[in-house]
Amino acid sequence: MKLKEFITPLIVLLIGIGLTILGATFKILHLQFAPQLLLVGTFIEFFAILLTIIKLIKIARNKN
Repeated sequence: MKLKEFITPLIVLLIGIGLTILGATFKILHLQFAPQLLLVGTFIEFFAILLTIIKLIKIARNKN
């Protein structure tokens, strides 16, 4: 298993984490668009985890 296969999901996950942290900061400071940032960041993190699971399933199928 090569780490290069997981670069895309990792980048997507980091973007999602960044948006979630930014949304939490906006929420603490009572700025606009905080709920939207939190929602988008969480969905992007979910998508990254889904990409990783799909990639792991493909790798497991190829080994058999």
